[in-house]
Amino acid sequence: MFTKEQAMKVLGDKNQEHVLAFYDELSSEQQAEFLSQIENINWEDFTLIGKEDHGARGEFSVPPAVGISEIAEHHDEYEKIGLEALKKGEVAAVLLAGGMGTRLGFELPKGCYNVGESKELYIFQCLINNLMDVVNQVGTFIPLYIMTSEKNDKATRDFFAEHDYFGYNPEYIKYFVQDMACAVDYSGKLLLEEKGRLATSPNGNGGWYVSMLKAGLGKDLESRGIKWINIFAVDNVLQRIADPVFVGATIAGGYDAGSKVVRKVEPQEKMGLLCLEDGKPSIVEYYEMSKEMAEARAEDGSLLYKYGVILNYLFSVEKLNDIVDNNLYVHVVEKKIPHIDAEGNHISPTEPNGYKFELLVLDMVHMMDSNLAFEVERVHEFAPIKNLHGVDSVDSARELLKKNNIEL
Repeated sequence: MFTKEQAMKVLGDKNQEHVLAFYDELSSEQQAEFLSQIENINWEDFTLIGKEDHGARGEFSVPPAVGISEIAEHHDEYEKIGLEALKKGEVAAVLLAGGMGTRLGFELPKGCYNVGESKELYIFQCLINNLMDVVNQVGTFIPLYIMTSEKNDKATRDFFAEHDYFGYNPEYIKYFVQDMACAVDYSGKLLLEEKGRLATSPNGNGGWYVSMLKAGLGKDLESRGIKWINIFAVDNVLQRIADPVFVGATIAGGYDAGSKVVRKVEPQEKMGLLCLEDGKPSIVEYYEMSKEMAEARAEDGSLLYKYGVILNYLFSVEKLNDIVDNNLYVHVVEKKIPHIDAEGNHISPTEPNGYKFELLVLDMVHMMDSNLAFEVERVHEFAPIKNLHGVDSVDSARELLKKNNIEL
């Protein structure tokens, strides 16, 4: 067991003794939890401050893709291949659900938000309903792993149990908590969220597989014979999960990964674009694109770089194991970090005051040898909920749900 003396030595060596200021005020249980936090600090993250490589991007080119018309043409072929993989139990789904509903003015996990109008229809329920479409088509449940966070794990588990898992077989659902990364101020000093608790945040959307493995779920994947994992974000209530046609197209093309994409509506739309960078799959953010690249046109007059990612990816488990062994790139991001000061007063900054450390799924895509852009129709598969009103909001998602004949 990690002791106070060991903590004092580690913190002293790193010039971080200040975090023990309130140690003697804690209960023995709080002290044990705090010492465990200190023991698990990833000190390597802090050495990256000021050393991130923001060098020039590589040479961009158009990625391999199947558009909506081509998918329709090969629909039956792709679907047959995908259904075969699903029936064999080779495909699992991972729901990235670590966030809270704060931006919606909601205190519970985001997935617990009710988008219904005349009846209850929760975000989690929408996603399970979408997955159930495939379950009913395949004739068997698909393993579903739900990534929570320290802040919402219990509430998420309780919510699913209270609602009888929305008809999903709980034997096929497993939860795991996303790893947390410590935050520091601009001088590299650890911050306290409260007395006896380091300020931490989830380690980014690219941390899902590392977190799964740390939770011991690698053995579960292996025992089930899982070869493909479809990851998806909690906030898109229309997305199709473990889609047999998507799975089949990725397998048929011999790709390591597949990415569901939607066509950009205009050159400057704010979304990450799928491309090749020096011949490798890559995602370029809208703000990284030159005006020329954003507006470049293909021979048919469509935008050359037109496929925006919607955080619905299919990854080969074999390839995931390769890239995890090679260590993912850690991004140092400036953020507003609530904390307590030396007197124990709570501080809620209005401007960035330090750094968080994140792994990003776009780096996982870039570490794949090949990736297929699989186009879907926005109106049927893209209804993100980022805000309460306006663009990508509860309001816009409700309208799209109605267009898809989903009763609210």
